[in-house]
Amino acid sequence: MVGRSRSGARAGLYYAGLHLERLLWRLGHAFVAGVDEVGMGPLAGPVVAAAVVFPRGARPAELADSKVLAAAERRRLAAVIARRALAIGIGEVTPAEIDQLNVRQAGLRAMRRALAGLGDLRPSFVLVDGHEIPGLSMPQAAYPKGDAFVASIAAASIVAKVHRDALMAALARRYPVYGFDRHMGYPTPVHLQALRAYGPCPVHRRSFAPVERAEARQFGFVAFAAAASDQPPSVADPVGYNGTTA
Repeated sequence: MVGRSRSGARAGLYYAGLHLERLLWRLGHAFVAGVDEVGMGPLAGPVVAAAVVFPRGARPAELADSKVLAAAERRRLAAVIARRALAIGIGEVTPAEIDQLNVRQAGLRAMRRALAGLGDLRPSFVLVDGHEIPGLSMPQAAYPKGDAFVASIAAASIVAKVHRDALMAALARRYPVYGFDRHMGYPTPVHLQALRAYGPCPVHRRSFAPVERAEARQFGFVAFAAAASDQPPSVADPVGYNGTTA
């Protein structure tokens, strides 16, 4: 199902193949979509999913799980995928939706939106990373770690990761104190230190424990300061600073 890296590629890296897609093409499924989501673990930013459909007989670039690729290689491959795919769909789920749904359901919603984002091209079969998508109106099969050995799922993983990284870079410019462009919202020491220092900003996921704790400390400080000054706390911006710059 997978092939070893060829000369010029990183030693020991395995690439995903089109074996499942070719089987489904032979069975009459003209449009086979691979779908995957990224951004389930971060404390901030959206969950993003992508769906990718390659044309029958496609020979995509050497694709691998986005997590094992360097950022520059992911960006290069995303451009190649965009040129060679029949269609690409993107689905985003906001931090507020994540808090409302829980992150597992948010991932499923993002994948449904990515498939809807394919527009007029309706897949006849869907290959999903991890677990099946409940309620999907088209046939599907799920493969744990599918982004490591199924080419269309690997392509979706790369596209979703590059798209989300770009969103987090934009959020870093809006909320510079958190360093989103460096850790993409994941709970690194730098991110956790910024949370403790400044509290959460509007794109943090309030239902995630480190953010909940930071917000509780923030409101505790405000309540103490308000009691000392006889002034009611501001709910909109409890510390008078939400991580933005003027």
